[in-house]
Amino acid sequence: MIDLHTHSNISDGELTPAMLIKTAAEQGLSAIALTDHDTLDGLESAKKAALAYKDTKKIQFIPGIEININWSGTKDVPGLGPGGEFHLLGLGINNPSDSFKAVIKRLSNSREERNREILNKMHEMGIEATWDELIALTGRDSANSGGSSGSHLLCRPHFAALLIKRKVVKNQEQAFARYLGAGKPLFVAKEGLVFEEAVSLIRESGGIPVLAHPISLYVAWGRLPDLIKILKDQGLMGLEAWHPITKAGSCRRLEALAQSMGLYVTEGSDFHGSVRPERKLGRSNKSRKIDDAVLQAIPELSFHG
Repeated sequence: MIDLHTHSNISDGELTPAMLIKTAAEQGLSAIALTDHDTLDGLESAKKAALAYKDTKKIQFIPGIEININWSGTKDVPGLGPGGEFHLLGLGINNPSDSFKAVIKRLSNSREERNREILNKMHEMGIEATWDELIALTGRDSANSGGSSGSHLLCRPHFAALLIKRKVVKNQEQAFARYLGAGKPLFVAKEGLVFEEAVSLIRESGGIPVLAHPISLYVAWGRLPDLIKILKDQGLMGLEAWHPITKAGSCRRLEALAQSMGLYVTEGSDFHGSVRPERKLGRSNKSRKIDDAVLQAIPELSFHG
């Protein structure tokens, strides 16, 4: 059993990178990728934790990332309006290039500006909130964030947690539906990379670019093959066909589409921890076990230790 899409508390997950690896090993996974949002900060800690299991419950660690893509800036992809999300997984980021590190630093700075803007909007609405309180909700502080800035830990789910704490909403779904979703009072758009730039950075760092949960693009099935063909021509190498938020029938269609285009088929839980309890390590759609054959079919990843 493996997992090619997970998150730690370096972005919007619950477990530290080391605890994520420990939990995966104890649950019998033979391989796991850490793919935090727009950051590489947790990879070294996760790698060290995985190496500690080499003589007992050996687990292969695959360094990764999940990058937000600005599809309005992607060439030859017309008519993709608002409403969907375009996320690109980079799997096997074994040697991040200097240019990749510089871009990630830029994204981190942009994320802090966005978070400060959301906080200001909360104040304007009369919702009591402080920066330190938000950082505390991540379960870490800026001193042990694993990276250069504790602010990078902040994601919209943390703002949602504060809204719940203040009893402004009852749960995370309500927080996004009323305040944090696109077009809502606390929404601030996040900076993304142009697809071709993200692909180039992933490839020069030893990784393979994979379209995460394609159903989140909100593109009609009739148009999806043409879009995927364009992205493949621009360097896309795989589709995350199986994912917990995607219906089984749609997963099978995505798998067939990937195979027909010669793309790798990947599968992940998009694990975050107890904040999203329906997503289990090593499981995708309806607790479907993610078999290690998925990894074995990707030579670029299956031989990395």
